[in-house]
Amino acid sequence: MITMNARPFWLQLIEDAWRKRPIVWLSGVRRVGKTTLARMLPDVTYMNCDLPSACRALAEPEFFFDGLPTGSRVVLDEVHRLEDPSRVLKIAADAYPHLRVLATGSSTLAATRKFRDALTGRKVAICLTPVLWTECQSAFGIRDLDRRLLHGGLPEPLLAAGKDPAFFAEWADSFYARDIQELFAIRNRAGFLKILHLVLRQSGGMLDYSSLAALADVSRPTAKAHVEALAIAHAAFLLPPFHGGGRRELTRRPKCYAFDTGFATFARGWDALREEDRGPLWEHLVLDALRAAGDGRGLYFWRDKSGREVDFVVKGPGGRLDAIECKIDPDRFDAGALAAFRADYPEGDNLVLSPWVKTPYERLQRGLRVRFGTLDVLPWLRDRALLL
Repeated sequence: MITMNARPFWLQLIEDAWRKRPIVWLSGVRRVGKTTLARMLPDVTYMNCDLPSACRALAEPEFFFDGLPTGSRVVLDEVHRLEDPSRVLKIAADAYPHLRVLATGSSTLAATRKFRDALTGRKVAICLTPVLWTECQSAFGIRDLDRRLLHGGLPEPLLAAGKDPAFFAEWADSFYARDIQELFAIRNRAGFLKILHLVLRQSGGMLDYSSLAALADVSRPTAKAHVEALAIAHAAFLLPPFHGGGRRELTRRPKCYAFDTGFATFARGWDALREEDRGPLWEHLVLDALRAAGDGRGLYFWRDKSGREVDFVVKGPGGRLDAIECKIDPDRFDAGALAAFRADYPEGDNLVLSPWVKTPYERLQRGLRVRFGTLDVLPWLRDRALLL
């Protein structure tokens, strides 16, 4: 039986965030593993705010925090269930700066209507992604890429013996009832779930609101509002195009990625993968890794009107642009699109990421120095305790 061990990358990320601010806001989609991760933190006082007893204990925050020893670490799980969660967190940060608080929720903090204060300057926000591919190997002992792509990265289906369609259907119903209705008061359940299904099925493609609206039988503004709700609730990620002034660059339509490969394959009705299916799904795993240590800002794709495309562009200081291509078989990589991109933007690293490259290597292609490797060549992951 496959079991889950400690997740050092995320635990270290929380510890690093606590050194910067007293409050860490840990968000992520329903059942992505926030509670389990929070319980892995050593020496914490854990409060499940779904329970009436926890709500009563936190009704008078000063009494609760006064009873904690100096230097205590507190987990407020599902903190938005409290009557006034921002007040509780603000009191903790301002009146008890020696405390460290981890608060969890399913969406960005600003989207939660109960939050009257954004806690600016008091918090660090971390979005927990589905289980990263490197974590599959180090924390779960899973080395079967197809399993991760088909089952997805939510711990429950990832660890299950087989893929259970009932889990995915039940998750969608729960997501709508407990997150979307509460956060956005969206009443058209059928229309919203159609948009969700279409986003899952078309994951990784260019976003076309008019097409989504027609297929879901809703208005274009409604389709756009539903997709924005999905993005705020972490069920979708909108990747904008990079454009630096080139006349032939795409400048407007983002790509839309579903939050998890398991849900994308479920929406497409896939029980097994063909060779051509793995590449687009591997792209999702690379995106998860790129987002894991940040919030997605400075992350783009590049495409011109000739259809040449670079999967990911990471914007760095001083105009530096790292270009990242995703390939299941690195021997099939063609540097044509990369060369077109570098003709206008020469500064930055060129990376080709494959799940099968055990030892990183470099090649000269079309006059460009290209580094091949798996996720371990990404410095913001390599510098953390994530890899084997």
